[in-house]
Amino acid sequence: MKRHFAILMFAVLTLGLCVPPVWAQASGSVKGVVKNVDGTPMVGAIVEYVNVENGQKYSLKTNAKGEYFSLGISPGKYKVTLYKTPDEQKAGVETYHLSGVQVAAEELTLDLDLKKEQERQAKGEGLSAEQMKQRQEQQAKQAKEINTVKSLNDKLNAAKAAADAGDFDTAITNLNDANQIDPGRDLIWFKLGDYYRMSALKQTDPAEKQKRLGSAVDSYQKAIQLKQATPDKDAAKQAESLAAYYNNLAEAYAKSNKVDDAVKTYALAAQTYPAGATQYYFNTGAVLTNAGKVDDAVVAFDKVIATDPTKADAYYWKGVNMIGKATLQGDKMIAPPGTAEAFQKYLELQPTGQYADAAKQMLTSIGASVETSFGKKKPAKKN
Repeated sequence: MKRHFAILMFAVLTLGLCVPPVWAQASGSVKGVVKNVDGTPMVGAIVEYVNVENGQKYSLKTNAKGEYFSLGISPGKYKVTLYKTPDEQKAGVETYHLSGVQVAAEELTLDLDLKKEQERQAKGEGLSAEQMKQRQEQQAKQAKEINTVKSLNDKLNAAKAAADAGDFDTAITNLNDANQIDPGRDLIWFKLGDYYRMSALKQTDPAEKQKRLGSAVDSYQKAIQLKQATPDKDAAKQAESLAAYYNNLAEAYAKSNKVDDAVKTYALAAQTYPAGATQYYFNTGAVLTNAGKVDDAVVAFDKVIATDPTKADAYYWKGVNMIGKATLQGDKMIAPPGTAEAFQKYLELQPTGQYADAAKQMLTSIGASVETSFGKKKPAKKN
């Protein structure tokens, strides 16, 4: 969890507005040097000045030496807000703000040492009793969060080490312990779902296998609920993570032979994160192929091809499903239209690929020629 500490600095003025060459009233100027906690110059940060009386706004940016100098600031009281980067300014993610900064008609010199500023704030200088109480409560909350995160990371790392060694039961125990520390972390539930799902595949007792897959489903659903309740500030990252949760939930459904639930959940993944839709559609096709639903599988692989025409395996598996509907007329196998084209397209994209020999055998079985340049214009015959 990110925490922002109260920091104040002033920076080089970058005016983003047209200023007349002569001011109708006297104007002030400011200068100084801003230093990081370690004494190095703070470079490229943004300090936004907003006049509390008329709303006039200035944006200031520090230079490579941490220096700032500005002219032409109208006298008055300002709210000064610090943003670490221009992007944080655009997003409105402030690090610190200070009210009641007085700019006069003369030059204002203010050097900012962030180490001293943090020390001053740690002592509570200038704070009322109520403010001091709030500061202490916030610091205690931060300290508790740091300890909690450390404990959870220790459990996650221990679980991963156990899972990497094939000891999924120990991995599951570690993550269940983590949920006793804090049950509100989506990543813990997601990884717990993974380890239940992977451990299920090692079970020889069908009842125990289904039990663990059920636990995987429950864990993934909890992870999804928590992820939706506490969205990431980065919308794209939020969508990608949530889609990954849906994908693994769909796989748990598939391993439980709940094909319809798996298909619906893969569809949610594709809808949530369209950039990953190709893989989610392919996974859907694989589940339907394994379930013997050839028509639906062909539709799924067509969606893969629509989103990525270079996905060679999609053509191969489309052809496999189509040839499953072939009929025998005498001693000749008749496959549905488009079957040969699917295998030929695979060979065009992957002439020596994993399924190249199988694709050639399929083509031979339906009496079609083997082409590795399907879709390309053939040269004209010379007389």
